[in-house]
Amino acid sequence: MHPNKIKELILQHIPCEHIEINGEDQRHYDALVVSPQFEGLLKIKRHRLIYQALGEHMATDIHALSIKAMTPTEYKNLSTKYGAE
Repeated sequence: MHPNKIKELILQHIPCEHIEINGEDQRHYDALVVSPQFEGLLKIKRHRLIYQALGEHMATDIHALSIKAMTPTEYKNLSTKYGAE
């Protein structure tokens, strides 16, 4: 599955301020998802929202998915910490 398709699926279910999906071999992926919807949610609940957005593709098209799910504030603080804007 192309990384852009994963991005589209997530965007259909989760309002994102920033999203990056990388997966050169189109089986193993890294995802950075920044959404205000994650406010007040534990890491596991954030990941569940992403898994729900991907549905059956988690069992059929995606072999491995590494997720960083952050609120906009967390992402801003991370970017500031490492000097990115």
